[in-house]
Amino acid sequence: MKTFMLRKEDIERKWYVIDAEGQNLGKVAVTAANVLRGKNKPTFTPHIACGDNVIIINAEKVVLTGNKLEDKMYYNHSGYPGGLRERNAKTMKEKYPVEMVERAVKGMLPKNRLGRQIFRQLFVYAGNEHKHEAQKPERLEVK
Repeated sequence: MKTFMLRKEDIERKWYVIDAEGQNLGKVAVTAANVLRGKNKPTFTPHIACGDNVIIINAEKVVLTGNKLEDKMYYNHSGYPGGLRERNAKTMKEKYPVEMVERAVKGMLPKNRLGRQIFRQLFVYAGNEHKHEAQKPERLEVK
């Protein structure tokens, strides 16, 4: 029996919307990463971006458990000496909720060209509104 390998021409992409309100950040990120990667499909092929498009709404209302709001740190470096910038999760949630959710999902994708290609299929919005109604996205529940 031959192993099934999906071709780029045969990919059918759907659109899903995930409501992050009251959900744990990690669970939202895992659900989104699996759908983006295509692991929820029987036609999953590891070397092709065969996943679906994901829209995450209400990123500002995502939940972090424990002391993560004060203890979890996010780091950026400009590349210049002394250019390290660090913020805790509370600051990120208040000022940059979209970036916080995007970083969580991106950390669960492959670190190569394929991962960067897959990441382009993610759309995160801080509020309840999004601009992808024309694609008729289906609601996806976080488990």
